[in-house]
Amino acid sequence: MKSVTIGENDAGQRLDKFLTKAYRNLPQAMLYKSIRKKDIKLNGKRCDISTRLNAGDVLTMYLKDEFFQQEPEEYDFLKAPLKLNILFEDENILILDKKPGLIVHPDENYHFDSLIARVQHYLYDKGEYRPQEENSFAPALVNRIDRNTGGIVMAAKNAESLRILNEKVKNRELKKLYLCIVCGRMEEKSATLEGYLEKNESQNRVYISSHGAPGAKSIRTHYRVLEERGAYSLLEIDLLTGRTHQIRAHLASIGHPLAGDGKYGTNRQNKKTGLPYQALYSYKLRFEFTSPAGILEYLNHREFEAKEIWFLKDFHSWNA
Repeated sequence: MKSVTIGENDAGQRLDKFLTKAYRNLPQAMLYKSIRKKDIKLNGKRCDISTRLNAGDVLTMYLKDEFFQQEPEEYDFLKAPLKLNILFEDENILILDKKPGLIVHPDENYHFDSLIARVQHYLYDKGEYRPQEENSFAPALVNRIDRNTGGIVMAAKNAESLRILNEKVKNRELKKLYLCIVCGRMEEKSATLEGYLEKNESQNRVYISSHGAPGAKSIRTHYRVLEERGAYSLLEIDLLTGRTHQIRAHLASIGHPLAGDGKYGTNRQNKKTGLPYQALYSYKLRFEFTSPAGILEYLNHREFEAKEIWFLKDFHSWNA
């Protein structure tokens, strides 16, 4: 038998989701059977798999101890470097400037160094993340960007902040602006591009078309020309829909691939720039809440900007 008290970071979850995350040795079939047979009770009473948990609730589980055995307390995130570029931090969130070359999450090959591992290592050393005291929550990233794209990434320190920010991202109550260098000069100095994006998982790339095909998703990309240097243009991008590789593929589809982009550009163009990867940076974040934001209401109308855009110095050295 085991009893556990639900903490703030576990509140709001469905009972079955909480148990699946907290006790990975507990098979799904056994979990559902135990709830039906009242071997799992909430506050001493029968409960349903869809019951939402509240802080202070007590779960009592009349199950074998083997289902509650935890892995040894060896945390892979402690192998990650502590280096972070922090634009803003408080008790709820971190706003970070991720540099190109760093993955945000471990990939299928698994690397001990990732942005989320660095965040968890940092918060662990500060005493703000104690995994041994958490049942199901770990600090998490709210948004992600490609490995070789730099820019602003948000991390939530608690479950309530994560829930709110995920909702705001879904409802597009955050504005994210990008800077990029494209090959060529744009015919229009400002425009909104529209099209359809189809993802090819096996190739890890996307394709853009003007007409929707089965499985394709509509996309809208607004750009504004900030400066021109020779055969290159510096653009500010407002991503009106957030799809995989949208900026890179959409601009390439109209004949203006990003400088340095090995996937959607050409080697001939890229060799001329000398850039090691695509010149793309998520450089500005603005909170534009149109609905209540709970404990994060104080962030409304605030704006954060990354100052060190690695490719701007190169761009300004090119002939005008």
